[in-house]
Amino acid sequence: MVIKVFLASSSGSTAIKKKQQDVLGFLEALKVDYAPLDIACNEDNRMWMRENVPVEKKPTNGIPLPPQIFNEESYCGDYETFFDAKEDNAVFAFLGLPPPPGSKKREVPMEEFNGDEHTEEVEAEVGGETGEEAAEEATEEDAAAEEKVAKEEEEVVEDTEEATEDTAPVKQEEAQEEVEDEEAKEEEELRQLEEEEEAPEVTEEEEDE
Repeated sequence: MVIKVFLASSSGSTAIKKKQQDVLGFLEALKVDYAPLDIACNEDNRMWMRENVPVEKKPTNGIPLPPQIFNEESYCGDYETFFDAKEDNAVFAFLGLPPPPGSKKREVPMEEFNGDEHTEEVEAEVGGETGEEAAEEATEEDAAAEEKVAKEEEEVVEDTEEATEDTAPVKQEEAQEEVEDEEAKEEEELRQLEEEEEAPEVTEEEEDE
């Protein structure tokens, strides 16, 4: 399998030149064999590239710009998709090549590059939770916190009521004692009056004697 990189050697665009250098430099760093195909000097290369880039991958004017990357006849992508694969450490999958021996990071197959496999890896990195599950857990935590606050408020109200109930009998006892004291005083006064009435009256004659 030969990796074909379509380039424009005489391009006047600085941005295109930089992108072409980035792609070639990275392929050389990975020791990937590739064949640079110049579309500026070779009309056949230019026509083949334009015909084989998928319609959905072409810009609005219908003319794809270099660099464009192919694996034999299979289209791999342009600079943007190559850059994304490089950021995800999935260049070999992007190129349709097996990962080199001793590769530490598992390469994601091309058909899974933007599919469910990538989503599963992202979920694994965040502990196997999706955004919805995380949101549900956050909602449950908020509800638990609100329930705890409500319970604490109820306990405070209950403690206040108990304190009021404990104080009430004391006040009643004090009032009862005051009433009993007043009754005792009245009884004492009545007893003294009765004793005075029962005492024999002293006549004037007895006083003279």
